[in-house]
Amino acid sequence: MTLSTTIITISFSFLLSVILAPIVIPYLRRMKFGQSIREEGPESHQKKAGTPTMGGIIFLISIIVSTLVISFYFDKLTTQTIVLLIILVGFGLIGFLDDFIKVVLKRNLGLTSIQKLIGQIIVSVIAYFLLKLGPFDTTVGIPFTELDIPLGQLYVAFLIFWLVGFSNAVNLSDGLDGLVSGTASVSFATFGVLALAYEQTDIAIFAFSVSGALLGFLLFNKNPAKVFMGDTGSLALGGALAMVSILVKQELLLLLVGIIFVIETLSVILQVISFKTTGKRIFKMSPIHHHFELSGWTETKIVTVFWAIGFIAAMIVVILEVL
Repeated sequence: MTLSTTIITISFSFLLSVILAPIVIPYLRRMKFGQSIREEGPESHQKKAGTPTMGGIIFLISIIVSTLVISFYFDKLTTQTIVLLIILVGFGLIGFLDDFIKVVLKRNLGLTSIQKLIGQIIVSVIAYFLLKLGPFDTTVGIPFTELDIPLGQLYVAFLIFWLVGFSNAVNLSDGLDGLVSGTASVSFATFGVLALAYEQTDIAIFAFSVSGALLGFLLFNKNPAKVFMGDTGSLALGGALAMVSILVKQELLLLLVGIIFVIETLSVILQVISFKTTGKRIFKMSPIHHHFELSGWTETKIVTVFWAIGFIAAMIVVILEVL
């Protein structure tokens, strides 16, 4: 896969999102798929009520079409490609059901955490057994070394934990206009570069398709957002990102590539532990992006800083792993 092919892949998925968005957004608005804002959230977010959500459909379609078209063209449609699409669609459907229950059926909590977890585990196990049909490495690589940790039969537990964990981490991070779409685009592009370096063209095609589709979506999701991705998009992106890290055998490297998602999740965990044990809160509100909002930062400033942190982390990974 050459540089020109990479650019074509990103451009194709980008254009698909740009073309689909003006079609899908008015439809979501007509169907009254508007975002409801939690009363306990920052007061500044109340003005976002009614903004069309479930917009993840836009980039999910773009990713699927782009991945299949480019993979077929270069004869790179593999079992790994199918697994990535299964994770993307499977987790996306779970998110869609959650959004549909909240937005259409007006049940604010959507799916219960147990229902989500069961769905995520089922999709993860299906993906695992598909991978086991061929040669599949059940070790976990240690970043920036030649060492790895053999897990054997325990790898399925790790895979489920990794997919579910990062799916929910990206979901938690999706609270500001453009935050996840921009950050995730960089994360997927980083793994695309790694996949190219490891001569895994099939995975690179998928990763760059996601990156391009998200950049196209970002044009409509940046502040002030015309559409939100909803759980439909965020759960799908988190699961797919975790699976990409698994397939390039750089699972733990995702902790750095996806550092924003890790920080956001840790802020929630620390907040809960602190409140339950001491009755005090560490942050004004969690996830941590809300803490900065309540500290006086503008939404645009927070998103820009978080993008920058994600980009710097990505550059560190590329420099140390590829260059």
